[in-house]
Amino acid sequence: MKVAPGQTLGIVGESGCGKSTLAKMIVMLDRPTSGTIRFKDSELGKMKGDERRKLRSQVQFVFQDPLSSLNPRKTIRQTLEIPLRKLARIPINKREKRLSELMDLVKLRPEFLHRYPHEFSGGQSQRIGIARALAAEPQLIVLDEPVSALDVSVQAQVLNLLRELKLALNLTYIFISHDLAVVENVSDTVAVMYLGQIVEFAQRKLLFSRPLHPYTSVLLSSVPVPGKRVKERALLSGELPSVTAPPPGCPFEPRCPRKQKKCQEEKPVLKKMADGQFVACYYPN
Repeated sequence: MKVAPGQTLGIVGESGCGKSTLAKMIVMLDRPTSGTIRFKDSELGKMKGDERRKLRSQVQFVFQDPLSSLNPRKTIRQTLEIPLRKLARIPINKREKRLSELMDLVKLRPEFLHRYPHEFSGGQSQRIGIARALAAEPQLIVLDEPVSALDVSVQAQVLNLLRELKLALNLTYIFISHDLAVVENVSDTVAVMYLGQIVEFAQRKLLFSRPLHPYTSVLLSSVPVPGKRVKERALLSGELPSVTAPPPGCPFEPRCPRKQKKCQEEKPVLKKMADGQFVACYYPN
């Protein structure tokens, strides 16, 4: 699975499927136990020392809870100066200009630099979190549920800001969310996760109009549509299996309405279909 430069990959799935763990591995807060994650031509798991520091300036993270992600004892200036000093290595005589640029990018007044996190609303705090991610001039930003803690009207403002920044700075996003409506709005491609693995990957329009994996179909049917009555929704039975003791075959088999004997015996791999979608299922739609 690849993310093209300048595009947004949306990652969806129910709680506990591994979305946030994947995000932490991409920014090297956790190490993968198997498989590989590559950024350009470099494998993240093999990076050390200066190479890791350089990557951290190119790959940044925006957290789910904007208030708890900011140090309450530091002013916004102090918070933003840390990546300027340690990652971007900007000399002290040029930091003031960069701080003003960052505040302008996220549409906050420069005088906010002297305030503390508790003086801001959730939306303003998330803008500060975005400014902190932009400080080192990254190429890739991983956003883990960046608007789920915000009011709906504020969500729209933050999403519009992210869209503007992406175009202006030629950024690439990995956007993690359980909100399918938000993912459909912001993504170019979408990956569906279940029990720690990708079960479907496709262009946004293709996945939302014609899902192939039964789990994707269930997720999409559960989304309420204003003004539209749904006679029958696809429902999942049972709980998400344990990640430490997954089923021997397909991880979705215990809850799948289309399961067959083969699903219990062999784990399907992600394979490319004729229309360009990728799906890990023996009996796709």
